[in-house]
Amino acid sequence: MASFIKALLLVVVAEMGDKTQLLAMAMASKYKAKQVLLGVLVATILNHALAVAVGSYLSTMIPMNVVKIVAAVSFLVFGLWTIRGDKLEDEENKKVKFGPIVTVAIAFFLAEMGDKTQLMTITIAAENTQPLFILMGTTVGMLIADGIGILGGAWMCRHIPEVYIKWVAGIVFMFFGTLTLYNSVSNSLLTPLYISLFLGILGVLIYLFGVKFAYFGQVCERKVIKIEESEVVNE
Repeated sequence: MASFIKALLLVVVAEMGDKTQLLAMAMASKYKAKQVLLGVLVATILNHALAVAVGSYLSTMIPMNVVKIVAAVSFLVFGLWTIRGDKLEDEENKKVKFGPIVTVAIAFFLAEMGDKTQLMTITIAAENTQPLFILMGTTVGMLIADGIGILGGAWMCRHIPEVYIKWVAGIVFMFFGTLTLYNSVSNSLLTPLYISLFLGILGVLIYLFGVKFAYFGQVCERKVIKIEESEVVNE
């Protein structure tokens, strides 16, 4: 159950502001929320089942201590990725001759390939020995996060600056990464010199990804534009 809760919470955090959440929000402007969520469910089960299988396989091939260090570094990377933000290409605009649920499932599955949440699912699965709970946790986490995007995206965009959402999520990831790294590396590396060096490098990376090369306004701008277009049409 602990694996389920951990996977659920980390995926919810990872998905906030992610391009697949934006895709779900965009699809919700075309189809009913129930159809979008069903499509997300189908795509997530297929995509994350693949990710969990890969992660479980890696855990049998690589020593656990190495897995934990790789997981820690991965969480730090996910944190930097999150504060940089993400942008949606044109997945929602591609012409697919299927019904709403299948259309959403295909677009979502393709968008999730190589995405942050899929890579994180592989990492969590490699770290744990309960693949079914990991799959359940990540699937429920995706539904919660994308449900928030679909149902509460408009309110969040109007009342909470997107940059706050990205930074809170990114800090959560970097905290988990730092804690896991601290518990995994040799004591000989836990000296003031190495800790200061680590914090200095992390600080520079946070500045580069969170300020210098960050995507600003990607999620909310697209959502607000769609809301305004819908209001104009209704008038």
